[in-house]
Amino acid sequence: MSTEPPPGSGQPPEDDPFRKQPPPGEGQGPGSGSPYDTPYGGSQPPPPSYGGGPYGGGPYGAGGDEGGYPADPLAGMPPLADSGRRTLARIIDMILVGIVVVLVTLAFGVSEYQMHGERISAGRSLAQSVIAAVLFVAYDTLLIAKTGQTLGKKWLGMRVANLNDGATPSGQTSLMRALVLWLPFAFCCACVWTIICGGWSFFDKPYKQGLHDKAAKTVVVSTR
Repeated sequence: MSTEPPPGSGQPPEDDPFRKQPPPGEGQGPGSGSPYDTPYGGSQPPPPSYGGGPYGGGPYGAGGDEGGYPADPLAGMPPLADSGRRTLARIIDMILVGIVVVLVTLAFGVSEYQMHGERISAGRSLAQSVIAAVLFVAYDTLLIAKTGQTLGKKWLGMRVANLNDGATPSGQTSLMRALVLWLPFAFCCACVWTIICGGWSFFDKPYKQGLHDKAAKTVVVSTR
């Protein structure tokens, strides 16, 4: 009988190559090949306990290493991605999807410019906002749920991971993350919300999370 979790359960499959593995000696050998193998075994001391994860529960529950995981949720993961590179990756994604938004709006005859005699006034239409929201949310959700990487993140060597186990986020988690990031961007305060939501990672400690990461309980880690 298959051990795969049911679709939509939010649980990563057992064969997810990015899922954080227990330290060597906890049912695995030190040469298992997992990108999240940790060196904490033998004579080396484990990392200090931080009193549990920031969201409660999970394999790094309060004061222990339940399930064989260290108390620190980042133990065994690659280093957190630099916030500057994250910003550059986001700009790349915005340009790529923005080009598609423009092409689609032109194809549907939706324009943000309106002619009034000899005067031209610029105004964002509701239809254009809906198109932008759908395309940005779909782009982010599908790619993050599939590989943890948008094109910008892939080109700059980083990926999104679940904070609790390092696995690629589920479709539900990816959708939550995308909605928090892109809905305000599309409908009301594009520049301001992008700066606040993404810029939060420059000041957040210790996980460098943007507001969308906090909502989805994810982190962005380096793949290089």
